[in-house]
Amino acid sequence: MAYQRLQVNNAIDVIPSNTVGIPDPATLVLTQATNMSVAGTVTGTGFENKGIQQGAILYALSSQLAYTVVSVDSDTQLTVTPSVAATAVESIVIYNSATLGASLYVGAIGNVSVEMASQKNAGAVSGLNPALFSNVAQGSFMPILVTRVNASATTATTIKALF
Repeated sequence: MAYQRLQVNNAIDVIPSNTVGIPDPATLVLTQATNMSVAGTVTGTGFENKGIQQGAILYALSSQLAYTVVSVDSDTQLTVTPSVAATAVESIVIYNSATLGASLYVGAIGNVSVEMASQKNAGAVSGLNPALFSNVAQGSFMPILVTRVNASATTATTIKALF
């Protein structure tokens, strides 16, 4: 039997992406200023010491871009995908894993394209059948469980993942 999540205890801002899932806030490992001016490379400090794993999710907050960590090359360099440059001085947050499902709050009106949690967890091919919610009103709580907000077709902004 399904249940509606009525109370939450954590929230993070969502950066829509066609390839990177919503991070699990419980797996936060690093917040710092870095250099992301070279496409596919992040230069910073403490990457090995903090235990960043391959597959970790990196949110570039200044540029509003989401990345997946391909490799931890050294304590001062990561390789990420997609290979898109951000800014020379970029504020980043790294989480070691994606969420199994989060509800959403939509702060500004628009369409929201998502990958549903049941689709991902049931072994479906990721991203092939996104669910599109049209004209979601400003200030809406979406009591659904999603693993990713897709950049394609999402026009709503100020989206928060609720846990």
